[in-house]
Amino acid sequence: MPYKIVVTDYSFPDLSIEQEILAPFDVTWETAQCRTIEEVTALTRDATVIIAQFAPVRAATISTLKNTRAIIRYGIGVDNVDLAAAAAQKIPVCNVPDYCLDEVAEHTLAFVLALTRQVVANAVVISGGEWKSAVPIEGYRCLKDMTVGVVGFGRIGRGVIQRLIPFGCRVVVFDPMVPASAVEAMGAKQMGLEDLLARSDLVTLHCPSLPSTKGMINQAALQRMKRGSLLVNASRGDLIVTDDLVAALRSGQIAGAALDVTSPEPLPKESPLRTMPQVIISPHVASATPQAGRRLRESVANLAVLAVQGKPLKNVVNGV
Repeated sequence: MPYKIVVTDYSFPDLSIEQEILAPFDVTWETAQCRTIEEVTALTRDATVIIAQFAPVRAATISTLKNTRAIIRYGIGVDNVDLAAAAAQKIPVCNVPDYCLDEVAEHTLAFVLALTRQVVANAVVISGGEWKSAVPIEGYRCLKDMTVGVVGFGRIGRGVIQRLIPFGCRVVVFDPMVPASAVEAMGAKQMGLEDLLARSDLVTLHCPSLPSTKGMINQAALQRMKRGSLLVNASRGDLIVTDDLVAALRSGQIAGAALDVTSPEPLPKESPLRTMPQVIISPHVASATPQAGRRLRESVANLAVLAVQGKPLKNVVNGV
């Protein structure tokens, strides 16, 4: 009996890369563009391998699975999958943690420079027919004179630090899971989150969405930050309480923000963030290059091959 590969949703033109890698094996495919728990549940009941991008794979779905050998996420974050429910069913959940490290680190640096040098604001003024500075001179900043706080010392966080250090800024880091010596070896300094927020001129987020991190940048955290500081998020949208950020931007407590991820996502058309001149938003594309896309899809397909063969899986994130 063939193994069934179920792809709940995907943003690629087709699944030719995945299908080519799995072609030598006895598999069938079922694909969709699921958006709801109910759609995912109906699609996946008899799946051998579930591959999901953004679709919710929650406990209600996982409880119906009988023969599933793996749930594989197209990406790094796994917040759309109920890890505990999968662990209770002894179903491993896998991600692809290393396919876009350079892309996201570079996107973050682009955000940092765009905010400090007012790149987007000036481009908008010029495209509108004027020839003048978009902001007063106080709106321009030089990284050499700044303290940058990096929240999260994972692979992407370290990549961001490597790119920041040559600019001469002081880099401080919050990550309770790593020793201070590892941070110091990169030329940065470790400190608690409250101290980092209070001392940084710009804060950039590089941590996963977990119960302990969701909403970590809320009204209280934003008030701890220096008045007129900057905020960058190329990690997960729900790390920031959106309404609290809007209020902080309106009051001037936060002078500017650059976001590749939002909560909710897509950002509603009526959201004030879409039209605030001090805000830069990209549509969750920090990982985007053709090379990264191919690495992601090949990695996912090769994980599916291991699952079909009954071999040990890589990148298991729920301890199964």
